[in-house]
Amino acid sequence: MPVDPSLVGREFPAPAPLTVTSERVAAFAAAVGHPDSASGAVPPTFPIVLAFDAMQAFLDAERIDLHRIVHGEQRFAYVRPLAVGDELSATLTVTGLRQIGGADIIATTSELTDATGAVVCTGKATLVHSSGAESAQ
Repeated sequence: MPVDPSLVGREFPAPAPLTVTSERVAAFAAAVGHPDSASGAVPPTFPIVLAFDAMQAFLDAERIDLHRIVHGEQRFAYVRPLAVGDELSATLTVTGLRQIGGADIIATTSELTDATGAVVCTGKATLVHSSGAESAQ
């Protein structure tokens, strides 16, 4: 079943804030093979950890199976670098939706804010959703 077009503009917060710890940074850096993992610097793709939580909240709320999603694109724009000790929250907004060839192309924006509510980073993603329905031939 196609994704409902009325989703455009809806917001889905991550279920809980995430505190950036040196342990989380080291584990993430090791998992993605970040070359500077020993420095303690937060890798530039680290926000995907929390953005994924917000995306999962969206998928759960709309009963969309993750195994039907292909991650088409991801970008991050920073207001400031992340640092160990930051407590971050994320909210995903569905910013666009179109259907092409039986697939839903879902545009999302995830805004990451710190404990003061200031925007730290914005992630934009394109998700390709297949409903699994076989097309008639």
